[in-house]
This record gives sequence, structure tokens and C-alpha cells, in this order.
Amino acid sequence: MKITAKASRGLVAVSIASVLALSACSTNAAGDEGGDAETIDVNAFSVMEAANEPVFEDFKATDEGKDVEFATSYGASGDQSRAVEAGADADVVHYSLETDVTRLVGDGLVAEDWKDTPTKGIATSSVVVFVVRKGNPEGIETWDDLVKPGVEIITPNPGSSGSARWNILAAWAHIVGNGGSEDDAKGFLTKLLDNTIALPGSGREATTAFTDGSGDVLLSYENEAILAKQSGADVDYIVPPDTLLIQNPAAVTVDADETAQAFLEFITGPEAQADYAQSGFRPVVDGVEIEDVEGANDPSDPFPTPEKLFTIDDDFGGWGEAADKFFGDGEDGNPLGIITELQQDTGKVGEE
Repeated sequence: MKITAKASRGLVAVSIASVLALSACSTNAAGDEGGDAETIDVNAFSVMEAANEPVFEDFKATDEGKDVEFATSYGASGDQSRAVEAGADADVVHYSLETDVTRLVGDGLVAEDWKDTPTKGIATSSVVVFVVRKGNPEGIETWDDLVKPGVEIITPNPGSSGSARWNILAAWAHIVGNGGSEDDAKGFLTKLLDNTIALPGSGREATTAFTDGSGDVLLSYENEAILAKQSGADVDYIVPPDTLLIQNPAAVTVDADETAQAFLEFITGPEAQADYAQSGFRPVVDGVEIEDVEGANDPSDPFPTPEKLFTIDDDFGGWGEAADKFFGDGEDGNPLGIITELQQDTGKVGEE
């Protein structure tokens, strides 16, 4: 799909694009010094790349993290999970969706009891927001504003990106969660897809497309919006009155050692959660001391509670039910998922 921009809109400074246009897959191997260093392979969805750096450094300062180095791979959540399924190295996996972890459970690569943790397997969280141009010239405030004629939307592709699936389900919940029928929700999603001008492969690629000048509004994680502002992008973001809680799972693989397990436990502790908060993620545990968050709408109160916050478990029956119902691919005689079918009907199936 060709990405278009309104004629009056210029490109964002190259320095901003270089910060946000992170590669779909990157690796930081252990250094040459310290031959006794242990390496933890972290395989994660794309938006974790910048957020993980301070977490890695803080873990290295612990007794368990002494002499530890990290090898990392980042990309679209579904693609990353499938790569591990196919044999890519991973000690710790951290994805956008629960289904990307359960895929590995089904292959015996992650233990079935991976959710038996104080956070039920969740390592980071956020909410779906609208990223808009500085000053919000289109007056985007609610979901209904997105389907007005002429509004140009960018959102990642649900076929590869976990971020996209959260975005689309948040739009669905806006209708059904406020008393509408499923037919009403299908009509709303059809209008939203009709206004969508690009479906990049990952949440990070979608952010880059938007900060490069395409579209009026980007559907995204709150933390991505905050990171964009921290990086100097000339954007604002709106937390809509009703939105969906995003919960990102993490687990160790069955062959990982006790150091990887210690790191997994560390990232849901207060120190790492405070680090993630500085990158715009909402803490998943209580008792986290959060300093002012640069880039947030209100740095001193960075994570306001929406008027209505939907959840995947309470409003969609969990990912085990929602994945097939909304995103099924029609294989093995199963019906297409609702969103998959709507994408085909509207011709909005991703990048050409």
C-alpha cells in the first residue's frame, strides 16, 4: 500500500526518524572483554528495544546480573514468536500478545505454567491512544472522530503486529462496550479501515511512518506516543475516554538457566518497572516510584485513568477466545476471523 501525506505536511527532522526507525531485528552480542560473561538471549516485540536498555543495565548491577550480557532480537510480535518456533535463539521472550507465547507453549518451548507468577505472566502494560499532529489540527478526541470523512489513519497490520490487534479490539470495544451490536461494530471497523492509508508491519514501523509525515492520526500504544515525544517528534497524543488495557506477556524458554529466570523476575520488580515507566509503560505492580515522565501529557501524572477501560479478559473472554474469533486465518476449515474478513472486504490487508 502506498503511504500518502497531505501536501501541506513536511517530513520530521532526520534526527527524529533515525531514533524511531529501528530495525525489525537487531542484535547486541556480548562484548569481547570478560570471557566469563553469560549471555541472555532476549527475543521481543519491536517497541521494547529502547525501553529495555536501562533495564539491562540495572539488572547487571544486581548479584544475579553480574557478568551478564544480552543478545537481543526485536521485530513484529507475531514474526518474532514464529522465528523462535522455527529455531531462533531465545532465553526470555517478551511479546505484545499472549497468543505469541502460547504458540511456543504448544511447541514445548515454553512451560505450560508460565503464567503462574504474581503478575500472571504480564511484564509491561499500556493503553491504546491516538497520536496526532502537534496542536491536534483535525480535532481528534474520540473514536467517532476517526471515522469522519477525510481523516487519514495509520495503524500496524493485524496480520503481523500485536499492537494492531490491540488497536482494532479497542475500536471494537468502543462500540460493543457502549451498547452497540456486533453488526454496529463491524460497520464502525469498516469505516475505520476505509480511512486507513497504511498498515505497516509493526508498531515501530507505524510510528516511523507517522513521524515521517504520513496520516492525520496513528493508533498506537501510549508508550510509543511518549517515546516519540521524548525523541523530539512534533506530535501530541490523546487518551480517549474509553480505551483498551494492553498487557504484554513475558516468559523464559524451557532450556533457559536460572540467570534468565532471575532476569524475568527482575523485570516485574519495582526497579525495572520504574525504568519501563520512564519509557511510557504503565507499571504492572504496585509500589513503583515514578518520577516525572518526559513526553507524557502531564509528566507529573503520566498515566491518567481513562473514563472506561476495557480489558481482554473481561470484555473479550481472553486471547484464547478472541484470537480465533477476530483474527482467524481460515485454515484447516475454520472460518475467517471477523477482522481478517473485514480486511479482505475493504482491501486493507497490509503493505503491497
